[in-house]
Parts: sequence; structure tokens; C-alpha cells
Amino acid sequence: MEYRKLGNSGAVVSAYCLGTMTFGAESDEATSFRLMDDYVAAGGNFIDTANVYSAGVSEEIVGRWLKTKPTGLRDLVITTKGRFPMGDGPNHLGLSRKNLREALDASLKRLGVEHIDLYQMHAFDALTPLEETLRFLDDSIRSGKIAYYGFSNFLGWQLTKAVWIAKSSGYQPPVTLQPQYNLLMRDIEHEIVPAALDAGIGLLPWSPLGGGWLSGKYKKDQMPTGATRLGERPDRGGEAYEGRNAKAATWEVIGALEEVANARGASMAQVALAWLAVRPAVTSVILGARTVDQLKDNLGAAELVLTEAETEKLNAASKPAVGDYPYGSHGISQRHRKIEGGR
Repeated sequence: MEYRKLGNSGAVVSAYCLGTMTFGAESDEATSFRLMDDYVAAGGNFIDTANVYSAGVSEEIVGRWLKTKPTGLRDLVITTKGRFPMGDGPNHLGLSRKNLREALDASLKRLGVEHIDLYQMHAFDALTPLEETLRFLDDSIRSGKIAYYGFSNFLGWQLTKAVWIAKSSGYQPPVTLQPQYNLLMRDIEHEIVPAALDAGIGLLPWSPLGGGWLSGKYKKDQMPTGATRLGERPDRGGEAYEGRNAKAATWEVIGALEEVANARGASMAQVALAWLAVRPAVTSVILGARTVDQLKDNLGAAELVLTEAETEKLNAASKPAVGDYPYGSHGISQRHRKIEGGR
């Protein structure tokens, strides 16, 4: 397993992170324990959860597992999140100091730890001034409750604004951003990735397999059925899925992915993960396996290095559609500048 710096911090995490959104819902406690055991045995040291995952049950399961590994706790980097509702009251959500103080203390209790390594804001909050949120996070670092903080699902301008406020206010800066990113969802490359690169922030992509589309489990002209995420909930396909069929662009990506996988003797999931793991600004890819077999297959991506030709094939098939401006050729030409006769 490769290890990388956690964004612009001094902490080191594995290139693949174990996501726990299924814990307590799709994965029972015994399976969840086995997933964490197998992940750590493979060299992983980065576990991601959130207070809203199974209404706190995911954090509780991770906490009970951590109690069985007291001597190994220093080797792990634990991240959780706060922002979404954990109650019915008007102050039981958001990024206000009031909600985050209560949410952080509750997460610490469920996890059974004295501090959280990485505390992420699960989404932007238009009602709470960023100054209030960032002051709370800086205070939490100073008090020892968290080591670092980051964001999830922020837009490029929101991320840049937060970085600027932190810098100008003398607060500790954010170190990560957790966005949706995969071969079917590359729109973050327009603004969010450049913002992250500019600030030295590490990306932690979620849904790296596009809700299962990039694993090869879905077939053209065949309605998803059975124990698959789209078989159980067809609405989870999002923009990739329209009624009975995926968009034409989705099948183009899947076709290129299948060709590369077959040629390399790898699974489609492994190729999709290997492609994502080396994208600019990516620190660690979040694996959302529901079963031990899924995790074992996904972890195989850690040993897979794609060639330049394979990467270009996937890039061409998955290139996001853009108009002429501001992300197309006209906009690019306006922003471009070089020294004539120079480098």
C-alpha cells in the first residue's frame, strides 16, 4: 500500500481509505469488523465515517472495533464528519458553532476516543458565516479535540474563500476536501481540482465506482436487479442512469474500462480505482465496499499501475462535455499565456 501526505499536513495516510457508510445498514457489525481487519491487514491506515451514517451507528461500530485494537490506534487516522441533521430541532444541523460543538462531542463519545484526527464539514452551510465555522475548528484544534479539518462537497469558490479566511485570520488551514469523483463524474476538474491544487489541499474522492457502474455489474439494455445498489434502488444511479438504460456516454466509459481491464487481467473496479488514485490532488480514494469479497477486489487496485496509453484511453472516453466557454477551447485560449520562443 502506498502512503501519502494528508493534504498539506504532516500526517501520512494510505492511498486507499476505508469508507464506513454501509456499517450498521448494509453491513452488519461482524462484517464491518472483518472489513476493517482485512483493510488494516492490507496496509490501510485511514478510516472514514460520519455522524449521519446509520444515524450514528457507523461511528459506534468503528468505536467498538477500535477498543479491540488499543495498541494499534496510533497507527490509524480516523476521520468523521458533521453538518447534516442528527435531531429534529432547527439547531441540530449546519455548521454553526452551536451544532458543531454538540456534534463533535457526540462523535467523540460514539467513537470512544479523546480526539479525532480529521474532522470534515459534510457540506457547505449558506446560513452560517464561514468565519464562525473556521473559528470553531481552529478552537477545536487548539483544545486538542481534533488534529486537522477539511470539507466535503464544497464548490471551488467556497473552498478558496475558506482557505483565504483561515489564512487572513491566523487560523489553521483546511487540509482536505471530500468530493464525488470518478470516471463518470469529472466535472470537479473545472474549478474544484484547481482550487485544491492552489491551496495544497488533498482530495478524498467518494463514490469512486460511480454507485457500482464502474464495477461492471450493470449491463446495457438490462434492468438492474437483485442485491445491487441499483437493483434495490434504481434512483441511486443519478445522472448516469435514465430509466432502463444508462446514458450513451456512460456506456462509452464502461466500454473503454472493460477493454483496459480485460487486457490487464484486472477487474473493472481495480482499473477505475487505479485511474482515480493518481489524478492530480488526490490523496486517498475512499472504498465503499459492502462485503469482504468486494473489499478484497478493490484493494487489488493498490498493485495496479496503468500505462500512459491506458490512462489516455480512459481519459478520452470519460472527458466531460463542455461548451465553448468558459471551460471549452475559447475560454482556455483566453486564459492561456506563454513566452514566445521560451518555455
